[in-house]
Amino acid sequence: MAYSSAAITALLFYSTITTLTSFSQATPPGLILTLVNNCPYTIYPAIQPNSGSPVLEKGGFPLTTLTHRSFPVPNHHWSGRIWARTGCTHYNGKFHCATGDCNHQIECNGLGGATPATLAQFSLHHGHNDFSSYGVSLVDGFNIPMTVTPHEGKGVCPVVGCRANLLATCPAKLQLRYPAGHGPVVACKSGCEAFGTDEFCCRNHYNSPQTCRASSYSQFFKHACPATFTYAHDSPSLMHECSSPRELKVIFCH
Repeated sequence: MAYSSAAITALLFYSTITTLTSFSQATPPGLILTLVNNCPYTIYPAIQPNSGSPVLEKGGFPLTTLTHRSFPVPNHHWSGRIWARTGCTHYNGKFHCATGDCNHQIECNGLGGATPATLAQFSLHHGHNDFSSYGVSLVDGFNIPMTVTPHEGKGVCPVVGCRANLLATCPAKLQLRYPAGHGPVVACKSGCEAFGTDEFCCRNHYNSPQTCRASSYSQFFKHACPATFTYAHDSPSLMHECSSPRELKVIFCH
């Protein structure tokens, strides 16, 4: 069948409109997690999913100084935590980290890490507006400065975390030294880990917002890093909800 020039023009116009429409309706790229090492030494980031969420990047890997690693998260709900392992060594075929160690494995594969450690907590792709919730916790102590920065999100999307190096100011009773006893301070314990009391750990009678209170030790962390959780029932408003961010960047030694 022969087409007139007017019909051909109309067909080309329709084809162009259809192509533009298909691009506008294309699925947007998924959420990316980027881990950045600004520390002057190699760290070993670790990723632990919550129950029901898959392990990402085999749960851990080395990250040399001034490098980064980006990877996609599932396009459905995912929750978990990220921390850095420091002071890691290979010796006699064994791998061990001074802080954050996960059963002497490079790839944690879903295992948790030894405390004390600075934690970034995430709950991604939830709610009616595709929220990504995130926060930084010092409830389990501190081992390295860490911030979380969202990009291209909508709503309340602040940069949060702890930029201060608390190892230099950590109270003597909270200091973790490596090697034990005589080595340098490599982490700062929480009051719970240092003393193990129900009051500091918010256990039993103290396990409620009414009875679990800030202590002088959690206040040390809060004073230095106000945009972090510092005890078990700290303010829920510290967990921010950012709608549809393109990227969440975790920066170590920010």
